[in-house]
Amino acid sequence: MDFQLSEDQRAFADMAQSLFADYCTDEKLREHDTSGKPFMQDLWQQCVAAGLNSILVPESAGGLGLGMTELLAVLEQQGRALAQVPLWQQQVAAAALVKFAESSEPAQAVVQQALQGELVTVSLQTLFNTRGANLQLEGEWLNGKLQGIALGAQAKYGLLVAANTKGVEQVVLVALDDATVSRVSGMREDYCAVADLSFANTKVVAVLDAAALAWVNEHAIASLAALQQGVIREQLQRTVAYVSERKQFDRPIGSFQLVAGQMADGYILMQAQRSTLAQLVWRLDAGLPCAPQAHAVRAQSNDMGLKVGRVAQHVHGGMGVDVTYPMHRFQFWCRALAVEAGSGEHHLEALGQWLADNDNLGWKYDLPEDR
Repeated sequence: MDFQLSEDQRAFADMAQSLFADYCTDEKLREHDTSGKPFMQDLWQQCVAAGLNSILVPESAGGLGLGMTELLAVLEQQGRALAQVPLWQQQVAAAALVKFAESSEPAQAVVQQALQGELVTVSLQTLFNTRGANLQLEGEWLNGKLQGIALGAQAKYGLLVAANTKGVEQVVLVALDDATVSRVSGMREDYCAVADLSFANTKVVAVLDAAALAWVNEHAIASLAALQQGVIREQLQRTVAYVSERKQFDRPIGSFQLVAGQMADGYILMQAQRSTLAQLVWRLDAGLPCAPQAHAVRAQSNDMGLKVGRVAQHVHGGMGVDVTYPMHRFQFWCRALAVEAGSGEHHLEALGQWLADNDNLGWKYDLPEDR
């Protein structure tokens, strides 16, 4: 199997890498950390100008009309640079609205606003809640609470979220500037603004088709895993450079068997997640069903991010927790990405339940039960 990007896909990655390198030096990231800004707004405008916020959006709606593979190439570079911009949330939401709410004029108006850089966000909280969606939809009225929604106080035009209606979960679009929406602002550990949201008989803008739930879920998982892949890759690279130079007993600590083994374990976890993620992204672009692959990728990403993040910070010693040194920032991102998509145990349980319901799978792919 060939996991390498094509020349055009590589061009996307190179463009993103060059853009993020200009705005995401360690010094500029430190400035953002202390600025109190909700996200890197100057960089976001550059991303919009370059079209990086519209990769998944169909050409018919004004986007680039490309696939998840191209978005993965960009998100990996975003993760490596720790670029705090809402790239995946914006276009997963916009693409879902184009695909599953085509008949809704208000929803399509939100898509156009999103393409111009106005914030639209996605909440995974209800998607990955083991008790189901904690928002209730009765007719066209939404009630309930959400906690820690990324850019929930800044996203004026919309939030894409799952809600429970008569025991069935559906994805809905809700305007966050509605007077019935209460927002309490905060800041996440990776220096992304969040907000607690309360809905009290809030009228939804649109209810998406039933198939939207799985589509948003799977594309969100792939996006978060791609970010995690980039974060871990850069974190390991910096850690290997550090342990190759840092000496104890007149020897680089990287030559100690335990440290070398920990670095090797981290690399193996990264490559294992990379191959699983590549399969998920390929299936998404091919239009193939991928429920079990999505659960496997998310569980793997959660495990990789927490394990590698802790080890990388640990071998740095006191430097790892010094906020004037960049390594702590990677650990913050690892934890934030893991929390955003839910626990690995939840996804392993969901994968186990899926396998229990589909216990006649053989060596062939794409049998009817895989759909």
